[in-house]
Amino acid sequence: MKKVLFILSLVASTSAIYAQEEEATEFDKWSIELSAGVNKPTRTFTPGYFVNTPSVGQGALGVRYMFNNKFGLKLEGGYSNIEGDEESYEFTTTNYRGSLQGVINLGNVLDFNKWTNTFGLLVHAGGGYSMNVYDEDIVGTDFDNDNMLHIMGGITPQVRLSNSIALTADVTAMGNIRQRMTWDGASLNSSNGVSNENRGVDAFIVNASLGLTFYLGSNEKHADWVADDTVLKDKVMELEERLAKIESDLIDSDQDGVADYLDREPNTVSGVSVNTKGVAVDKNKNGIPDEIEGSLEARYLNKDDYKPSPNTVTNGSVIKDLLEKGYVNVYFKTNSSTPEKYSLEAVNYLKTYLIQNPSASAQLIGYADEIGNEAYNAQLSEKRAKRVYDILVASGIDANRLSHTGNGEDTSVDKNSSEARQLVRRVTFKLN
Repeated sequence: MKKVLFILSLVASTSAIYAQEEEATEFDKWSIELSAGVNKPTRTFTPGYFVNTPSVGQGALGVRYMFNNKFGLKLEGGYSNIEGDEESYEFTTTNYRGSLQGVINLGNVLDFNKWTNTFGLLVHAGGGYSMNVYDEDIVGTDFDNDNMLHIMGGITPQVRLSNSIALTADVTAMGNIRQRMTWDGASLNSSNGVSNENRGVDAFIVNASLGLTFYLGSNEKHADWVADDTVLKDKVMELEERLAKIESDLIDSDQDGVADYLDREPNTVSGVSVNTKGVAVDKNKNGIPDEIEGSLEARYLNKDDYKPSPNTVTNGSVIKDLLEKGYVNVYFKTNSSTPEKYSLEAVNYLKTYLIQNPSASAQLIGYADEIGNEAYNAQLSEKRAKRVYDILVASGIDANRLSHTGNGEDTSVDKNSSEARQLVRRVTFKLN
């Protein structure tokens, strides 16, 4: 049954990992990008109008999301300020743009991580909406701006400054579609004297900038700097941790057939019946498992039936009587020299008697059941007696008042009965 549970849990855990792959959180995926720099518009200009090469005055703000460590999307807004050179006719044009772009982490595609953890490379391309706002004193038409679409593409080298910030450089080329006026706004945009009103891409600008990328999230690294083998290692580690937890959960410390993670009583006495929650069956609620209660009653003296002899006095003779008649014993689990917790009170009985009677001494006699070979059982019975001896000495009883020996197997019970064998795995006391 436990093997079936283990296999089912393994399959479920593995499926969950792959089903949630897109939701994995081994690296951060969001970033904010700021940049500023220069621009260079190319065609077209009205004769007599031209710009510096390059012109200062362009910037952008973007938000990027990486689906994994190689591919993502970026939403960006930006502007370019275009002014005439000192030797040009005076003009001012401002270009505003908004775009959605796909991003490829070329550094991870080309495995830059094999030789550097500092330098990266992104490429991006997409399109969007643009608007040119012209100097209205120059425009000789009935409109002051152009509304158009654009396509763009660029390359972005990266330098990682920390796990949260990267320095970037970027070069982007952008082409406007259906730009009605020239960049200077002084004439219609045309080629060979033909109006560009119905033409395609016929205006270009190149932007170059420096910027900073700020990575958002609580993970150690962003997707930009996580290599494929790191992602695989993280997933393998996560799977190993899940398997380790499953294996740990399925441990059954008391061997009652109920795994520890479901067991409300993980230290049940060996060999007794338990319910589905791992609790020993105890219908009369007296704290003794029903399965061994009959055997214990036959071995222990019931206090209601105890009739002290006329010579019994109250200065410890009751305890002495119980000890000498074998009603007080220390019991052990199979193949163990560690006393059962419920029988440690027997050690306390002997300790109490020896404290109250400073001239008394005791011999500790260990026994084993018939399971196992005779030589081993003799050794085990000696270990059990020595363990009780050590407990008494540690509790303050002088070692000179104690002796211990092992009597090997006790063959007085049916060795095929687990309940009966529980009664002979014991240490008894002989008082002197």
